Amino acid sequence: MQRATQPTPGGRRPLACSLYSIVRALALVLGAGCALTGAARAHPHVWVTAKSELVYAADGALTGVRHAWAFDDMFSSFALQGIPHKRKGAYTREELAPLAQINVTSLKEYGYFTRVRADGKKVPLSEPVDYWLDYTGSVLTLHFTLPLKAPVTAKSLMVEIYDPTWFVDFTLADKDPVALQGARPDCKLEVQPATGFTVAQGQQLGGETFFNSLSATGSFGAQFANKVFVKCP
Repeated sequence: MQRATQPTPGGRRPLACSLYSIVRALALVLGAGCALTGAARAHPHVWVTAKSELVYAADGALTGVRHAWAFDDMFSSFALQGIPHKRKGAYTREELAPLAQINVTSLKEYGYFTRVRADGKKVPLSEPVDYWLDYTGSVLTLHFTLPLKAPVTAKSLMVEIYDPTWFVDFTLADKDPVALQGARPDCKLEVQPATGFTVAQGQQLGGETFFNSLSATGSFGAQFANKVFVKCP
């Protein structure tokens, strides 16, 4: 995690020199301060509990992926620093709107941590729509929908949710992590949560040096992908 800088005399926080996705996006709004070293990026520093919906049209074509990503409470607290709000400990959707926009804008560089394949072929995604943040029980949750650039009809569909460099760790929610909205009743859903060794195990094998060597290719996080499979006759 980054440490927030002190506000400038005018009450505005300076821009950050953050180097990574959500942290960088939040820094633009909140003024988080120092650069992250390669070692700091080597293993998760933000934890997300994810729920998703695959959205289908009436003709059975997939049209988009809808996400709800709940951040860990420590990061949620950090993210809310400096956000104006009328009620203590409460934030409206309108008050969080600028933060939601900067989040989804920054995630474009990383493909929104979402990859879709239909019958083995990569499916391009459009920019997010219907995005907002809510704050409940000390947890900040980002909601957004990723439309497909063109609807696809496929017998075999795979959706992966992960961060290639494993800075952000995605864990699927325990209850109903993935749903099919509008899919044909004969479509079958299979969810495979991410597997792999833990940070603690990595520390035993060499600590930060070990994680740095693994993440050097920028694809290490793929082994921690949460995978969703849909098969339609």
